[in-house]
Amino acid sequence: MLLLLLLLTSTSNGDAQRIPGLKKDDSCSCQVNSSVWAFPARKFEGVLQLVQDCGDNLQSLQLQVKLSNERLPEIQATIKNVTARLEPYQYLNDQGLYTALHLRQLAKELRELEEDISSIHQDKPSDQTQKLTQEIGKVRKEVDKMHLSNTFNMKTVKEKLHSLKNGVESCRTIPEEFISKQGVCSQRIMSNISTPVITKISPYGKSYTSGSWGRQAKQVMEDQEGSGVFYWVQPLVNSHRLGNIVRRYRSYDDFMASKNHEDVSVAPSYSHANAIQGSGTVVYGEAVFYNCYYSPELCRYDLQTKVTTRLKIPDIGTNNEFPYCYYNCKDWTDTDFAADETGLWVIYSTQGNHGNLVLSRLDSEAFNVTHTWTTRLFKKSVTNAFMVCGILYATRYIDRFHEEVFYAFDTATGKDDNTLALPLEKIENGVASLSYNPIDRQLYMYNDGYLLSYQAIF
Repeated sequence: MLLLLLLLTSTSNGDAQRIPGLKKDDSCSCQVNSSVWAFPARKFEGVLQLVQDCGDNLQSLQLQVKLSNERLPEIQATIKNVTARLEPYQYLNDQGLYTALHLRQLAKELRELEEDISSIHQDKPSDQTQKLTQEIGKVRKEVDKMHLSNTFNMKTVKEKLHSLKNGVESCRTIPEEFISKQGVCSQRIMSNISTPVITKISPYGKSYTSGSWGRQAKQVMEDQEGSGVFYWVQPLVNSHRLGNIVRRYRSYDDFMASKNHEDVSVAPSYSHANAIQGSGTVVYGEAVFYNCYYSPELCRYDLQTKVTTRLKIPDIGTNNEFPYCYYNCKDWTDTDFAADETGLWVIYSTQGNHGNLVLSRLDSEAFNVTHTWTTRLFKKSVTNAFMVCGILYATRYIDRFHEEVFYAFDTATGKDDNTLALPLEKIENGVASLSYNPIDRQLYMYNDGYLLSYQAIF
């Protein structure tokens, strides 16, 4: 009797094998081909080699990861250091503060100026348009020379270019009869502010994050050759609060090179009663005007006679009662002096005006108040303020690299405008001071140890 014995065995194709058997003497006998059960030695050796190779690769990878983890803190520290050192320059490059200085851009801007002044001169010929045409011709020669030279002063040429742009815009928009009577100041709102025409670290270093700087503001409409107008820097020490030194430079080149300076002491020390407190200092004519040390009084230091006179304004905020703030307060900015085409001003706040900005015009020689205006703008809601052509402007914080002029108050009409949106580029967060100079019509910012200036555009 045949019995079917099922033996499942692994074959090369993975199928089961059916094997017939014969029952004999209570036993089953069958013939089995054992070759189908042969061990796949070659395949096993191949798989074993793959496993060994994988293990070696994994061990090598683990060693690399270990070495990378050991070096990672050092690499991160190096990247952080390099990033911190390059960040200001990378920002300047990205935002076009330096790319606009290359020769191709200069030539393009100059070409546009030549076309504009030519068109204006044809429509409204005047001495002013003729003078601008000659000035642009001089700059054209300088730029042509720069193409053949390896050394040139880009910032100086850009500064001239901004000045010429402003002059062309004035000729385009201001009637000639008004210019002949009132110069370039028209009591109009600024239309824009240029990118920085000067970008420089304070000669005292970046650690002096608070202070003020600028160009001497004369009581004249125009700068004249040989007038002795100088640049000055006033840093604050002792927790960025006090100072007694005003450093001045007799020329732009000396200022940019930080050489040939003169340190003027307005007081024997920064703790003297006549020392400077806060970053609202300005040099107007032949005097330095500032907030007196730990006092609500204002000081005037005469650069010729070396005499200090004082002025007290009733109810004026002092000692961080009403500083500039917005998000973060800039300490010791209760009193802020300003100069423009119409004279000398002081910006402050009082309890009587509920902490809102108050503006007083001063007689710079007699050192007294001649007129006062009150506004509805809360002083702690702005980062800084300045005067241009009898108009008060205020700024607010946008981000680390930008401020915005958002408010204007016209002293001629008593009306304000909070719809402005004029951008101001900067390098760091804090704005210690921001003032205007009527001679070159530039704004001067002390920006956490950086000295920046901008051209006001009308």
